[in-house]
Amino acid sequence: MSSKVVLLVVMVGVTLAFPSNPYGPPHPVYKDEPMPYNYAYAVNDHYAGTDFGHNEDSDGNIVKGSYTVQLPDGRKQTVNYVADHYNGYQADVSYYGEAQYPHEYGPPITFKPQHPYQPQPSYH
Repeated sequence: MSSKVVLLVVMVGVTLAFPSNPYGPPHPVYKDEPMPYNYAYAVNDHYAGTDFGHNEDSDGNIVKGSYTVQLPDGRKQTVNYVADHYNGYQADVSYYGEAQYPHEYGPPITFKPQHPYQPQPSYH
């Protein structure tokens, strides 16, 4: 009895898995036209110790760009890249500076804000 139920469930599943009209016309494929663009941003927050940026330009077919990041060991990493549909992603990675490693490890250093924000009440 249970084998008949299992067989029935399998048959219904297989029937529902096939498309209703496998010989119908193919669905239309819309290809987007390539659009040129460019953008850039940079973050340099001395309080938090972050320093990174990115810029990128595209003519619609080839993308060229670079990004930089300040590494924890004190070096700055720069990646220059070019990407397209024929050659793929090609990157050139370089480092500026020399890696510094502390002799002692401890808790992270934090700094208190120098001028804490204190909103003034407004009487309107």
